[in-house]
Amino acid sequence: MIDKTVANVAEALAGISDGATVLLGGFAGVGEPRVLIEGLVETGAKDLTIVANTTGRAASGLGRLVSLRRVRRIICSFSRRGSAPDFQAQLEAGEIELEMCAQGTLAERIRAAGAGIPAFYTATAVGTVLAAGKESREFDGRTHVLEPAIYGDVALIEAWEADRWGNLTFRSTGRNFNPVMAMAARLTIAQAQHIRPLGEIDPEMIATPGLFVHRVVHIPCGDPPP
Repeated sequence: MIDKTVANVAEALAGISDGATVLLGGFAGVGEPRVLIEGLVETGAKDLTIVANTTGRAASGLGRLVSLRRVRRIICSFSRRGSAPDFQAQLEAGEIELEMCAQGTLAERIRAAGAGIPAFYTATAVGTVLAAGKESREFDGRTHVLEPAIYGDVALIEAWEADRWGNLTFRSTGRNFNPVMAMAARLTIAQAQHIRPLGEIDPEMIATPGLFVHRVVHIPCGDPPP
């Protein structure tokens, strides 16, 4: 019997190794797998490459990972000095690497990995510092830069509903990066606000099929980690 649900966060995160590339779902806190990220801190994993929308917030989640110096590199779309002071200090000291990427391009680089596309050309970022050092090519008289796919060793995502096969639904904007990240990682771990009996979720509502999900842990909204 297929049952991808696990008893607790520690079991969900078992086996994440030092040096892993970790994809973190979420956008401005919405759809963010906060309990899994805090659990990642507790695993002690270090030298991580993090792929996320931002560099995180001070003292929690990704910001806490950075403060504890567990992160070697971040690939993201936004980095604000005031919201992540520890990250900024480490960046200025040359202790952490940052790769900035336009948000749509970031999403497409992750989606490409899940679709088996190693790289793609886009006109976004042409003529800016984000295109520095990248291969370029002209299509229909317009310059495009080559962007590589982003593969993850692990994806940590947040879902609204799940069943024991790992089929997932997302609520409104909580969908954001989560479905594409689920497809792009070798190990996808989801925290779900609701666990439904098999067959109860309308197939038309499933945004991420269980094929792409390996572990599910039930984290009701507002509840502390088990």
